[in-house]
Amino acid sequence: MNPKISDFGLARIFQETVDMANTQRVVGTLGYMSPEYAMSRVFSEKSDVFSFGVLIIKIMSGKKNSNFHYYEQNLSLVAYAWKLWSEGKRVEFVDEAMGGSYVALEAIRCIHVGLLCVQDHTTD
Repeated sequence: MNPKISDFGLARIFQETVDMANTQRVVGTLGYMSPEYAMSRVFSEKSDVFSFGVLIIKIMSGKKNSNFHYYEQNLSLVAYAWKLWSEGKRVEFVDEAMGGSYVALEAIRCIHVGLLCVQDHTTD
């Protein structure tokens, strides 16, 4: 996996006293944009948190979010992560390429942090 850092120019829109903004057109990578930003063009620090969560999930699974589909079900990578998490199959989500070279509890913690970043309701 080759890491890439992107800047879509959103940082320039924010002033020190502003914590939310609107944009006229949606710019970003599908699958990494928060639902609020993708649907209503409203972005905030929460948008970055969502994208960070997707990145963690991608790293832990070793799969791309943009073209992931779980068998015949139309599940995104994030939805698949939630499915395994709720079924208690948390370690099954870890990239097979890691083999046994990781501490299961630490991997589960990383997946949990990623899922907390992408959850629909922060009170859940």
